[in-house]
Amino acid sequence: MAAASVAKLVFITSLLLFVFVPSSDSSSLHNLFLRRQATILLSLKQAFEPPEDSCLTSWNVSNYKSLCTWTGIKCDAKNTSILSLDISNYNISGYLSPAISDIHTLVNLSVSGNSLSGTFPVDIHKLVRLQFLNISNNQFNGSLNWQFSKLKKLVVLDAYNNEFSGSLPLGVTDLSKLKHLDFGGNYFSGKIPPVYGSLENLDYLSLAGNNLVGYIPKQLSNLTNLNQLHLGYYNLFDGGIPAELGNLVNLVRLDLSSCGLKGPIPPELGNLNKLDTLFLQTNQLNGSIPSELANLTTLKSFDLSNNGLTGEIPVELFSGLKELTLLNLFLNKFHGEIPRVLAELPNLEVLKLWQNNFTGSIPSMLGQNGNLKEIDLSTNKLTGLVPKFLCSGRRLTILILLNNFLFGPLPKDLGKCDTLSRVRIGQNYLSGSIPNGFLYLPQLSLVELQNNYLTGQLEQQRSELPMKLGQLNLANNRLSGSLPASIGNFSSLNILLLNGNRFIGDIPSDIGRLKNIFKLDMSRNNFSGQIPAEISNCLMLTYLDLSQNQLSGPIPDQIAQIHILNYLNISWNHLNQSLPKEIGLMKSLTSADFSHNNFSGPIPETGQYSVFNSTSFIGNPQLCGFYLSPCNDSATSPIRVDKQNNVNKSKVSGEYKLMFALGLLICSLVFAALAIIKTRRVRKNSNTWKLTTFQKLEFGSNDILECLKENNIIGRGGAGVVYRGEMPNGENIAVKKLLGISKGSSHDNGLSAEIKTLGRIRHRNIVRLLAFCSNKETNLLVYEYLPNGSLGEVLHGKRGMYLLWDTRLKIGIEAAKGICYLHHDCSPLILHRDVKSNNILLNSDFEAHVADFGLAKFLQNSGTSECMSAIAGSYGYIAPEYAYTLKVDERSDVYSFGVVLLELITGRRPVGDFGEDGMDIVQWTKIKTNWSKEGVVKILDERLKNVPVDEAMQVFFVAMLCVQEHSVERPTMREVVQMLAQAKQPNTFHLQ
Repeated sequence: MAAASVAKLVFITSLLLFVFVPSSDSSSLHNLFLRRQATILLSLKQAFEPPEDSCLTSWNVSNYKSLCTWTGIKCDAKNTSILSLDISNYNISGYLSPAISDIHTLVNLSVSGNSLSGTFPVDIHKLVRLQFLNISNNQFNGSLNWQFSKLKKLVVLDAYNNEFSGSLPLGVTDLSKLKHLDFGGNYFSGKIPPVYGSLENLDYLSLAGNNLVGYIPKQLSNLTNLNQLHLGYYNLFDGGIPAELGNLVNLVRLDLSSCGLKGPIPPELGNLNKLDTLFLQTNQLNGSIPSELANLTTLKSFDLSNNGLTGEIPVELFSGLKELTLLNLFLNKFHGEIPRVLAELPNLEVLKLWQNNFTGSIPSMLGQNGNLKEIDLSTNKLTGLVPKFLCSGRRLTILILLNNFLFGPLPKDLGKCDTLSRVRIGQNYLSGSIPNGFLYLPQLSLVELQNNYLTGQLEQQRSELPMKLGQLNLANNRLSGSLPASIGNFSSLNILLLNGNRFIGDIPSDIGRLKNIFKLDMSRNNFSGQIPAEISNCLMLTYLDLSQNQLSGPIPDQIAQIHILNYLNISWNHLNQSLPKEIGLMKSLTSADFSHNNFSGPIPETGQYSVFNSTSFIGNPQLCGFYLSPCNDSATSPIRVDKQNNVNKSKVSGEYKLMFALGLLICSLVFAALAIIKTRRVRKNSNTWKLTTFQKLEFGSNDILECLKENNIIGRGGAGVVYRGEMPNGENIAVKKLLGISKGSSHDNGLSAEIKTLGRIRHRNIVRLLAFCSNKETNLLVYEYLPNGSLGEVLHGKRGMYLLWDTRLKIGIEAAKGICYLHHDCSPLILHRDVKSNNILLNSDFEAHVADFGLAKFLQNSGTSECMSAIAGSYGYIAPEYAYTLKVDERSDVYSFGVVLLELITGRRPVGDFGEDGMDIVQWTKIKTNWSKEGVVKILDERLKNVPVDEAMQVFFVAMLCVQEHSVERPTMREVVQMLAQAKQPNTFHLQ
């Protein structure tokens, strides 16, 4: 406000000078006006926190005469008055000063794409000439109670993707010239005001991505000039699609996806003959597709996926949709044959019909239009041949036909489809050989042909060019012949599954060229010869299965060079000689099977050999020791030596017990003294602490340090120790003392820079980071305190019985929104890396807040936690591909969140509650439910009463998708939020 007062004083002064300065001195007056406007801009700049390389360096009062050349500034023809201020996408944080309302000549104001927060200046109505206002993609909050009636000239109002809340403002209906209105991506609640139907000049309206409820008002049908209408995503409306929307005859794009709509698709939508995009996916629509939609002759994108639609696809509907490029009907209940007319659509690029009940054959001419890019017809009941024209235009990138009843050979033309990236045709009845050139296509990254009847040999590649192929699954076919040496050309290969075939001959030494291979399964074949020593070059290997072959000779000692191998199976071969002692030094090897070979000699008694299962050595008559028959009873026998050592040790051990006890006592006293000295030193040097704040605080580093007392500890985890503290002003905070990142490193591995990024995040369902306090030895994170603790503590503790289904569903949706924000709306995007119930905190209203995001990567190899993996994640939550890739991405977070959903459904912990050793909640759930959502009643938490089965089934369905074994099959967090919203009913969430 002080900056605004200064600006006003300058303005009054300029007016007085304008009265008394002679007209001959107009240049002085011109400079005065420029200086006044420069002063206002500098007031704005003072409220900003621009990055170090900010383009606002030109905003300098010494340069005020060149004001109209400043970054983002445009003036009138006389270079006197500012008409446009556009500082979009400059990565500016801070807030927008109220001084903005003193630039009365502004016609265009755009601050979009920054990180500005706080309330938006309420005096914006003073800019009476304003026509264009874009404040999208920031973090502004509060309500929009502006005096809209004074902004008569406003044409564009874009407030998309902020944190505004409350009811939708009624005042916008006074903006008679308004054409573009976007309130999407905020937290507006309540109903859509029917009076919004009076904004007759609107050509764009978006209210998507809020928390709106009630019915979609039929009065919106009065907006006949609308080109685009977006009402979906996160909103949860009652009822269905108003038939009156069929009056919006100028609509080009209609998006009502993911907003809980029920009932049939109104045939009146067939009146929208200018429509090119119709998105109705992820609702609860039922009935059949109305034939009236055949009138939508300009339609290009048509998405009805993830509903409850039934019936056959009407032939007459699609015969007229010649412009169609995208058709998504997956996750419905359609049946019958796929109409041949779909193959005749000249512009069709994307066709996704998976998980329905389609029967019959795939249209034989599909792809002949030459435009097909993506096709997914998986999980239906399709029969017949794979069409030969799918890649006729050489544009096909994704081909997914898995889990059907297709037979016959793969089209030879696929071997020439250079654009193919992902192919999944497993679980069919395909026969014949793999087309020449197919496996060596230049863009191919994923091939799944498992569980078919394919025959023939694998082709030898003539060139030695490295391929992009990352996963190759040919398991359980009838492939034969020797493995070509060109298998080594797949330098990017992560997973190679050849098990269950009829391969013969030696394993080529070129297998050692697979430098990035994580999982290699060649079991159940007829490979012979020795295990090539070159396999030790596959240093990333974690899973190796060569069992049930005809291999002979010794185990190469070099295999011990694969330091991260954790599964080794070489059983049922003809391997011989002794077991290498070097294998015992492979600390990562937790499972090994040497059974049913011809090994001889004693089993080494050191290292990992002592933890292998007893069945790992059976079927080797000449092996001895451990669980098998004793080795020769001689003085040099390992067992005899061991027994003698035990006798000797028993004689001397008593002599050392007293000395050991005294030594332990002395060490304890020394450590206690050092701890006291260190604590005093930390407090003494508290003035050396650096405090970085991310919002205005009423306390300092000394107040934070006072929290670090043993009796203030409220939690311990992989990331550190958490303390609760009360500040002098009565505010409660949580202080996390990070472990594993302290003195001893030459730098902080980028922690300080990353913390600043995390500190700028503002989202309702993410724990607010208030400050970062650090010195050379310690790093402290200061968070808002959430009194109900973590979801894990509540759910798995005594209070779990009071956590009702409605509350659990609410928590699940809110946590999903928080993670979705990190994945899709942050810049840069953030991976959580340790999603779990203990990292979802609950406030006094049991609202979920995601915590500890983005920190796990700073804890690598710190050795500070037993529950954190070496890379990221907590046991029971880690995605299966971690075992192969040692990498995490956003789909790893999705898997972990799926485990959290299963916790909410079952009330069980991820591991330890299932009897069998090693079984986790995902495996247990699959067994109990046969992976059918109807089976959710078998796993529901017994403490829950009166659970709506439809809601539980929907949540379980989402959880099943999240924990799919293959990461590419998992949904994005944005899709997770949309699907969970379907389960939520418009009732009150509470905890009794």
